[in-house]
Amino acid sequence: MQVLTKLTDEQLVADYAKGNNEAFDALLKRHQSRVFSYIFHIVKNKDLADDIFQETFVKAIMTIKQGRYTENGKFSAWISRIAHNLIIDYYRQEKSENTVSADDEETNLLNRRDLCEENIEYHLVTDQIHEDVRRIVMALPESQREVLIMRYYRDMSFKEIADATNVSINTALGRMRYAILNMRRIAEENNIVLTM
Repeated sequence: MQVLTKLTDEQLVADYAKGNNEAFDALLKRHQSRVFSYIFHIVKNKDLADDIFQETFVKAIMTIKQGRYTENGKFSAWISRIAHNLIIDYYRQEKSENTVSADDEETNLLNRRDLCEENIEYHLVTDQIHEDVRRIVMALPESQREVLIMRYYRDMSFKEIADATNVSINTALGRMRYAILNMRRIAEENNIVLTM
């Protein structure tokens, strides 16, 4: 790791793209404080900042691993741009979810399940979704299932997960990514719909 700290960001990206996971750990260590501070400064919420920070580096991992990272500037600017775009996406999504027009003919405010009190149908559908999710999670490989449970059910950060499982943050992020991809695949193969 000590030798890696002397490499430039671009050299570390190239090493990571060739399969050296420690190179990404060095990049993460080098940029995590600045990127997290940038996100937190905008969103002013630690939990939200944690989520966007982790999503930023998952997106960076996927882009580099897919060979889509291009050296058209500095890595620090690129990773900050990813974080910035994710922040914008979050606020756009939040705005659209909170906007309902009574003038819209497609929207019937009097017949929306999410605006009504819960009923037996709601409970039956919710119970079925929870059971489907449980079965899908149990079908995952153990390493992926472990990370997913720690992240979503125990609300642990990827750093805490990495420490608990004795792997790098990069490996924990990768296992999470594959867990989500595998869950989607299993749901599709079994025609399981996980939304109401």
